[in-house]
Formats: sequence, C-alpha cells, structure tokens
Amino acid sequence: MLNNSTILVTGGTGSFGHTFVPMTLEKFNPKKIIIFSRDEMKQWEMAKLFNGDPRVRFFIGDVRDRDRLNRALDGVDYVVHAAATKIVPTAEYNPFECIKTNINGAMNLIDACIDKGVRRVVALSTDKASSPINLYGATKLASDKLFVAGNSYSAAYETRFAVVRYGNVMGSRGSVIPFFLSIKDKGVLPVTDARMTRFMITLEQGVELVWHAFEDMEGGEIYVKKIPSMKVTDLASVVAPDAHQEIVGIRPGEKLHEQMIGVEDAFYTYEYPEHYKILPAIHSWDSCKNRIKDGVRVPEGFSYTSDNNAEWMKPAELKSWIERNRAKIGSI
Repeated sequence: MLNNSTILVTGGTGSFGHTFVPMTLEKFNPKKIIIFSRDEMKQWEMAKLFNGDPRVRFFIGDVRDRDRLNRALDGVDYVVHAAATKIVPTAEYNPFECIKTNINGAMNLIDACIDKGVRRVVALSTDKASSPINLYGATKLASDKLFVAGNSYSAAYETRFAVVRYGNVMGSRGSVIPFFLSIKDKGVLPVTDARMTRFMITLEQGVELVWHAFEDMEGGEIYVKKIPSMKVTDLASVVAPDAHQEIVGIRPGEKLHEQMIGVEDAFYTYEYPEHYKILPAIHSWDSCKNRIKDGVRVPEGFSYTSDNNAEWMKPAELKSWIERNRAKIGSI
C-alpha cells in the first residue's frame, strides 16, 4: 500500500519517527517521507542519519498553523500524526498550550488533509486517553474523537482517518527504562507504588500497528495492540538488581495501572489474533461488516488494563531486550 507513495509524519523527529522512517523506507520504498516538525535542530540531527537519502525530506512547521499544514500536505498520500504535547506534568502546568497542540492541532490536520485529498491518516494515541485522569489524556481522548468523527466530514472525499493506541514504549526518550538506567549507579531507584503495572511495547511493534491500520482501515477505527504487562518493581529489578527501591508515591495525574480499553467501550470492541479494534459508536459503524471483518465481539464488561492482562513479560525477556538495544535506549 505504501509503495511509491508520499508519506508525511507530524512530530516526525520523535521516538516514533526515528523508527518509522527507516523501517518504512526498507519495507515499502516510498517515493518520499516528509518529516514535519517545529524543531530545526532535531531535524538537522535526524537528517544526518539518512546520508542525504532523497526520499527523506524535512519541513519546518507546527500543527497549530493550518496554513503551513496546507503547504506541507501538497501531493501527500498518507499521514501519520505523531505530534503532541505529551509529558503529563508539562500538560498540567501548561494546559492552554497542551490544548492548542493536541486538540486544535488535530482539528487543523483533519481539515487540511480533507482539503488536500490525503488518502489515509493514522493518529497515534495513548493508554491515557482511556478513562483519562489528567489533562494530557483528556486532550488525547478529544483528539481520538475528532479523528473518528473526521470520517463524517470527509464522507464525500477520499480521506479516511483511524487511530492506534498503545502504552509504555520501551526505551523511548523520557520513559522509565532510560530513566532507571541513568540513575542506577546511585543505588536507589524511585518507584511510585509497589503495585504499579505498565504495558510494554517496542517502537517496532508500534510501527507495525500503524502499517496494519493503513492496510485494514475503513475509517474511524481505534486499533489496540495486544502487548505484555510488567510490574514496575520487576522492571526496576532487571535494570538495577542491586539497587534499593524507594517507594515515593503516585504523582499527580498518574494511574496505578494503564488502561487501553475501558468497560464503556466493550460493546463496540472486537478481538483479533494480535490486536483489538474499537469501532465508532456513531452512524452504526460498529455494526459495519467491512469494519468488523473477522473480529469477535468482546464480552460485556470487558476491559484491557495492564493489571488484568493475560500476557506478562518475564524479567529475562526484558533483560535480553535491554542488552540488544542498549545503544539506542533513550537516545531518540
């Protein structure tokens, strides 16, 4: 599907973009991948990684600026929307700025993609958008709703929108694994709560889920990858087995367990071998055979949280993953 196409990635200098670009270049050989972001230094650093590959282009811009999006989207076939203000405390203390990027930016992108005739758009979401308790999660829930409803606005056009949702990305910049690695020599690791659990997904799995969404989507679906869970205490023990774990308490806006599908969404959720799919509740799209395909509706009252997960990552698996990926952990 992505062969010989033009793809634009908003927020493309982040962890996702650094993985999506080389994987997509290798698998699909697109005509062009455009990195759309507002930090010229990150673009300059990223450009050096591709040695002048003419398929990789860079475009300075902000999703808050619809005119700039209109210019960037000329001739674009597919869009991955990864741009977001996503650090929970930052959003709590700068709520207006978070809303401008995560909600207003989503609206700008939806309108611009329809106007420019983009074929398909996949927006990246987060577990924090399911039953949100912090501003970041609330803005991402609003963003998810906007992208789902965008298919109503684009009904007479070719543009279709879908969402992918996943939890803690292993080794990404600012996440728990590189944080623990950076302080393990101090002999003390701060753990918010001994009961805390988190979903574990690699960036490569996140990219593959986006590819699947592009291939599978009819419009309005939210794709949720089946991934293992892990206790944060076990994670800390793998990173620094000799360190003391100091319980410091849950921070404002933080959940004890991650949730990607709540019981309220169970009626619209279908299960597949490697993922779940939440179908839109509007326009009877949840009963659309083209969207359901071979899915099986989950039972009433179903939820998908990191503590009720059927799959758990073993400490040995995490240790092996860290050893294989140590050079790039926290660097992108």
